[in-house]
Amino acid sequence: MVNVIIGLEIHVQLKTKSKIFCSCPTNYRDVEPNENLCPTCAAQPGSKPFGLNKTALDNLLKIALALNCRIRDSSIMQRKHYLYPDNPSGYQRTSKPIGAEGNLGTIRIREVHIEEDPGRYELREGTVDYNRAGIPLIEIVTEPDMRSPEDAREFLDELSAILGYLDVARDEPGSMRADANVSIDGGTRVEVKNINSFSGVVAALAYEIIRQQNVVRRGGKVIMETRHFEEASNSTTTLRKKETEEDYRYLPDPDVPPISVNRAHVAELGRKMPELPRAKAARLSKDFGIRPEDAWILVAEVEIANLFERMAKRAIPQKIALWIRGPLKKQLNYRELTLKRSGLKEEWLSELFGMFEAGEVSDKGMEQTLIALFEKKKSPKTIATEMDLLMTKDTKEIGRIIDTVVEGNPKSIADYKAGNEKALNFVVGNAIKLLKGRADSKLVRELVLKKIKEKK
Repeated sequence: MVNVIIGLEIHVQLKTKSKIFCSCPTNYRDVEPNENLCPTCAAQPGSKPFGLNKTALDNLLKIALALNCRIRDSSIMQRKHYLYPDNPSGYQRTSKPIGAEGNLGTIRIREVHIEEDPGRYELREGTVDYNRAGIPLIEIVTEPDMRSPEDAREFLDELSAILGYLDVARDEPGSMRADANVSIDGGTRVEVKNINSFSGVVAALAYEIIRQQNVVRRGGKVIMETRHFEEASNSTTTLRKKETEEDYRYLPDPDVPPISVNRAHVAELGRKMPELPRAKAARLSKDFGIRPEDAWILVAEVEIANLFERMAKRAIPQKIALWIRGPLKKQLNYRELTLKRSGLKEEWLSELFGMFEAGEVSDKGMEQTLIALFEKKKSPKTIATEMDLLMTKDTKEIGRIIDTVVEGNPKSIADYKAGNEKALNFVVGNAIKLLKGRADSKLVRELVLKKIKEKK
């Protein structure tokens, strides 16, 4: 069996109003290219950086505390030198570790430090947009404690949940990127750069493990290099020879004052920390009697965990948990949305579940109403009425449909009378389909059987 060793370097854009060393706004996605720009973040000659953004440092400290890191009293900014079009100064400002020796479950955290994000370079077009240059960015470096792509996914899922609970990171696609270091059987380590999604991390690692196995199997030797993940083909390609620390020529940045961490301030941040996913999952399972595996899925997104907790006070908790992790999460995942970004109001979801519990809509009707809710954004009762999805108890209407189905399927009726139970299911299914799922299946079955007995 192959021995896989994986370590991750996760880059997270911090949630701040201004950039790390200047007052330019951070809404780089909402403006024209190179609009949020000043002499500092464009690295114009003679420009000097401001002191480190305090909100960015506080956000880093919260993350480091959540990852059980030892917080250092001080740090310095360094210049990490590399020449690339997205880096106007020729170096990236990056700090020495501020948090270190932490852990998330069984995965050890080597360090947490802060740096400035570079601009966006479009290689094929040859254009550079510096709006992103200077966005506060932290890097979380793990020890090589993961042994499979699935381990990496679980770690990233929990880390993402923690960031959501802390409300310290930008919540938009591409704001959290990962570099993966992977080796097999104690061999040479290969780095895969700038993977922009969790599913991408799993795909990149799976591909790279097989690629390295094939190199060794053919008698070759895995070389130390940096590779690029190709999302379209779920493969990796050679980017460049792997750099070492010496290649970057790190040196202290003389323009940025040393970073001083106040111990009393760190203690205050610690006292104000919210309940984090693991603790919340344990409490929800205990307080509401739901299965631990359901609780863990619910706490992956703080808005969903809070939705469950409020709804569970008004209905059977386990049923609520199954509905949220089932139909609701299914529709959110299909649209690649979080509950926060979906625009769905809590009162709508509570009303919809209440309608289902009261028997006003069927399973299918509830899901169809939920799907429409993403677009129509109004009361589920109104939507269900407009779409003719409300359950009917009108036995005359049901009876007319059953008459039509029984009269129209003489062979199925004969087969059922001859002992073929599936033939009855076919007739009942047709009746439910014509009723658009608006009648209780048990009632429909009883009425079909009654009609068959009458028809001799």
